[in-house]
Amino acid sequence: MAAVATFDISQRAASVGDFIALLKPRVMSLVVFTGLAGIVVAPGEVHPMIAFTALLCIAVAAGASGALNMAYDADIDALMSRTASRPIPVGRIARQEALFFGWALSGASVTVMGLFVNFVAAALLAFTIFFYVGVYTLWLKRRTAQNIVIGGLSGALPPAIGWAAVTGDLSIAPLLLVLITFLWTPPHFWALALFRSDDYARAGVPMLPVVSGKTSTRRQIFLYSLLLVPAGIAPAFAGIGGALYATVACVFGALFLVGAAAVLRETDDVREPAARNLFKISLLYLFVLFATLIAEHLLGLQPLASWI
Repeated sequence: MAAVATFDISQRAASVGDFIALLKPRVMSLVVFTGLAGIVVAPGEVHPMIAFTALLCIAVAAGASGALNMAYDADIDALMSRTASRPIPVGRIARQEALFFGWALSGASVTVMGLFVNFVAAALLAFTIFFYVGVYTLWLKRRTAQNIVIGGLSGALPPAIGWAAVTGDLSIAPLLLVLITFLWTPPHFWALALFRSDDYARAGVPMLPVVSGKTSTRRQIFLYSLLLVPAGIAPAFAGIGGALYATVACVFGALFLVGAAAVLRETDDVREPAARNLFKISLLYLFVLFATLIAEHLLGLQPLASWI
């Protein structure tokens, strides 16, 4: 255990792939995608290079946050089967290297956003990094079962950052996109926590299934899903979603609720098949909703609000 806690492992040379792994590329891709939606649905024109720069800064900031999260949570990662093979626990990258890498990328992303896009987008980007690293990673994650709920704000902000990159301000419309991702985060991660609860318990992370039990977690997943579905439909009535989006949001919202109801009735506490299924549904749900928004705007389809 002492070897794990101090990472007393003979260090192997880090590869480019190890530093890419620090960036959490799968998480980064989702953040970039929702940020792209904010750029595409925002009113007005934006130069392609400005849009590209904004997306690049969002991607780099997300990767930087991931690297800092891995550095500060290296002791936890070493104890969890899902994360034990990450570059820091296995000794390919030193914790201090990851910290330098993450903070350097953070500073660069915010600076470039401020200089080449606008200061509103840069301020939101800086807040996102601060909230994910300072509030979620260093404070909430190890102290409260509501870590995912509160900390989810950082992962929900990219659509607002993308919108601000185009308009230089915020409005209700991008905040609805933020709300969707914010409400999506608890059922998504708690579904994962249900079938990974032993991992979290072993690492001492107070995820909801560990602290309150699986029955309470299932209820919370269902309650958040009930809030998520109408929030997912709302953009159709806020001037940024059309008839296609409304249809897709209703269909996939119903699919999400069916999955959440199955989790609520779940009796297999070992394999958690319903929770595993909802985890997959949740990924598809968020992707399809934002992809539909992007497609509608690129195709020039009229918002549903203009028909009413």
